[in-house]
Amino acid sequence: MTLMRLENHVALVTGAGTGMGRAIALLYARSGARVFLNYRTSSAAAAEAAEQIRAAGGRADLLQADVSDEAQIRDLVARVRAEAGRLDILVNNAGWTRRIPHARLDDLTGEVWQRTLQTNLLGPFYLIRAALPLLRQSPHAAVVNIASTGALTGMASSIAYVASKAGLLAITQSLARALAPEVRLNSIAPGLIRTGFAGWTEENYAPADAAAPLGRLASVEDVAEAALYLATANVTGETIVVDSGLYRLGPRSWGI
Repeated sequence: MTLMRLENHVALVTGAGTGMGRAIALLYARSGARVFLNYRTSSAAAAEAAEQIRAAGGRADLLQADVSDEAQIRDLVARVRAEAGRLDILVNNAGWTRRIPHARLDDLTGEVWQRTLQTNLLGPFYLIRAALPLLRQSPHAAVVNIASTGALTGMASSIAYVASKAGLLAITQSLARALAPEVRLNSIAPGLIRTGFAGWTEENYAPADAAAPLGRLASVEDVAEAALYLATANVTGETIVVDSGLYRLGPRSWGI
C-alpha cells in the first residue's frame, strides 16, 4: 500500500455503490485519491460509501448517471471536469446481465442483447472517448476495465454477457495500443465473486469455494487490490485474472 499511493489523483469509478466498484472506490480513497462514485439506481448504497470515505478523512463525490446512455456519459465527464478539473484514473465497472441458460437461445431476445452490450461494451467505450481529453492532461492516466473470466471461458450468466465482456477485453487491447504512451489501459477478469450480481446465491458460491485452488473464491477486496495495482503500474494492454486460480489451474483435485 505504501508503494502505491494515489495522492493528488482524481478517479472516477462507475457502478461504485455496491460490490467491486464500491471496494475499488474505498481502496482508492484510502490510498489518497479523490474519488467520484458513479451510480445509476443505488443512491443509498453510494451515499453510504461516500460517507465512509469522508469519515476516514478522504474525498468523495457522488455522480448519478446511466452509463449505457451516451448523453449521460458526456454529462458525467463534464461534471468531473467542472468539479475537479482533471481525471487521472477511470474504472469502468458498471455492468448489467440477465441469467439465461446458454442453450435457451429463444430467451436471448434483442432487448437483452441491446441492454447488455449497451451497458457492458458500448458504455465503457463511450466513457473512455468522452474522458480522453481529461485523461490526456494527466501525466499518469490509467483506465481499468472490469471484464470477467466468462470472456475467457465462455461460461457466465448469458451468452450476451460473455460476448460483451470478450468485446471489452478486445477494446482494452486495441485502445491500449492506440492511446499509448499517453494513457494506459488494462483489464481485470474476475471470476465468481460474492456480490449478488446476476442473482447468484450461496448455493452457487459454496461449491466454487471448495473447487478453487486457493480454497476460497476471490473477494471484492482482491479485485480492488488488482485495480490499485493497475492504476499505478507501468503496464498496458494486460488482463489480470482474479479468481483464486480456477481459470488457469482448474478445480482442485486431490488425486493429482
